Amino acid sequence: MKKTQLPYLSRKQRGDRVYWYFRKGNAYVRLPDNPDSQEFTDAYWRARSGRQKREIKTTWDALIQSYYQSPGFRSKSKNTRLNYRRHCEAIREKNGKKDMTTFRRAQAIAARDALADSWSKANERLAVLSILCKHAMDKEWIDRNPVSGIAKLSGGEYRAWPEEKLRAFENVARSTGNHAALTAYELAIGTGQRLGDCIKMRWRDFDGEFMKVIQEKTGAELWIYCPTRLRSYLGQLKKEGEFILAKNLTQPLGKRRVQLAIEAVRIAIGVKGGEDRLVPHGWRYTAAQRLAEAGCSDSDIQAVTGHRTLEMVQKYRRGAAQKAASKRAQLAAERNENKT
Repeated sequence: MKKTQLPYLSRKQRGDRVYWYFRKGNAYVRLPDNPDSQEFTDAYWRARSGRQKREIKTTWDALIQSYYQSPGFRSKSKNTRLNYRRHCEAIREKNGKKDMTTFRRAQAIAARDALADSWSKANERLAVLSILCKHAMDKEWIDRNPVSGIAKLSGGEYRAWPEEKLRAFENVARSTGNHAALTAYELAIGTGQRLGDCIKMRWRDFDGEFMKVIQEKTGAELWIYCPTRLRSYLGQLKKEGEFILAKNLTQPLGKRRVQLAIEAVRIAIGVKGGEDRLVPHGWRYTAAQRLAEAGCSDSDIQAVTGHRTLEMVQKYRRGAAQKAASKRAQLAAERNENKT
């Protein structure tokens, strides 16, 4: 029998080139080009005996590379892309060559639970896995998203900082000369913006009264009125470059460097972990809560914070309304007691 008449051998021609494949059931193996070579013979019998490994085209590596080129990824903000990449590369490092079409719900839950010590990171990993699975559905690799509906871990919400912790942070930052932490704090509390947006603030964005902000997460352009305290702080601050939080004349401090500066103060005042844990994002909540407690309308609060929806704004208002109602009730009770 001629080699080209061997069972399960398939010949395809594209243009001037001929391709040979071993095809049997679900097995589909590309063979060397020259059917008269020993290499071809060896490859054929490996495939026929089942010792030939099937080339997997639906690997996590291939999926992640495809996702990086997708409009869905490219349309994200720079920081979001960087964060997604961190998770994608962690997934690829562990599972890159594996067939993602065999990924099951139990594996997604295990990936979440492996990061349970950091609930926010665990939930981010789960979100990125879901995004990748949706991309695999778009490529028709899988029919359903195995991550869909898996519960996120509950590790607590971002909280507004209590006044005593705010004062403690200020005092420690000042006494230790931690200017990066103190400046980031003043900008965040004074403008209600995310830490990443505060780091990107330039001196030219501040006209002495308003701070211009283009939010990295939403793309919204805002002009935030700076309260007296922030204007006074900026007025006394030495200009060391184009940015308020300057690394040099033309660049801002890196976000990680600012986070580490803040972390040093958080450790000193006992809010780095445990039940008393407070994070820099809570300063944004603090600013919004103060506005709500001052009686500002939902639209006024939204004009400062830049939230796209009113859901979070209304959350602050509910908290402020409850606090005010509690005070009214207790004062009424006191007045009634004094009458008797």
